[in-house]
Amino acid sequence: MYIKRKLNESLTTFKGLHYGYKTFQKSSHRYRVSVGIGGNIGDVKRRFEHLFFVLKRDKRVELLETSLILKNPPFGFKNQDDFFNSIIVLQVSMQPTYFLDYLMRLEKKFARKRSFANAPRTLDLDIIFFDNRVIQTPRLQIPHASWSQRESVVIPLSGLKI
Repeated sequence: MYIKRKLNESLTTFKGLHYGYKTFQKSSHRYRVSVGIGGNIGDVKRRFEHLFFVLKRDKRVELLETSLILKNPPFGFKNQDDFFNSIIVLQVSMQPTYFLDYLMRLEKKFARKRSFANAPRTLDLDIIFFDNRVIQTPRLQIPHASWSQRESVVIPLSGLKI
């Protein structure tokens, strides 16, 4: 069950048991990571719930906090369904490139298919911040390149203690 709140004509937030979550447990992992999650194919909110439990069970990560879920219009390729987006905050001990590989394996587990830029997807996982690191490589850019221009990131981030 979600509490729905319309922000305007095109933006709606959803708060549920696991999205709007925060733990006060201490973690033994070294790095604090903010990950943007999104999707627009199928039952995305249910998929987010499944992802929550996959992460909670995985000893390689500690799930610290989740934002509300935001429903928002697509950007780039506009001829597709609206997206659902949220932010999860994790504590990890993996280095950034290994963590990126971990996220890509999770996307694959949730049936992500890569066809073209900004295409519809079951699950999209993007590293927004990795501790206070700045990384610029062809494969990985941290902080995420356009995080501050995207409502799908800024609005969910606004309710977190990063």
